[in-house]
Amino acid sequence: MIKKDKLVERIEETELERAQIGKDVWEKHIYLENKVLIVGYEEEESFDEQTPGKEMIKNYYWYWEIRDAGSWEVLFDNHDKEFNFCESVIGEYTDQDRVEDMVGDIEEEDVCTWSEQDWIEDISQEIADEAIEWLETIKK
Repeated sequence: MIKKDKLVERIEETELERAQIGKDVWEKHIYLENKVLIVGYEEEESFDEQTPGKEMIKNYYWYWEIRDAGSWEVLFDNHDKEFNFCESVIGEYTDQDRVEDMVGDIEEEDVCTWSEQDWIEDISQEIADEAIEWLETIKK
């Protein structure tokens, strides 16, 4: 069984890769013996129309799941949208410096005031706790 501090390190250091499913989804695949911990984020469905040149806020939520490495069957998952963050976007520009060039000197925190889980480091402890609990349940 992997120790929590080692799992947190792997969660934080494994690179995010864009999932090939046509949506704005990014995932980390962390292999643990014959299981895979998937940690990712997905854009929430938006009903706002995007107007070229206008600022738009995109909302994302973090999720994680344990899958069987062989069959890819989902054994446990957390898609509760408990940890969310947002990003300010203008047209094709998401880089903060480019957005500021177009709309002035703003901080993303001022636009997305509730967004507190932008970085995996903000939630890696919680993910590790739940993943270890799931793995212990599987071992029983």
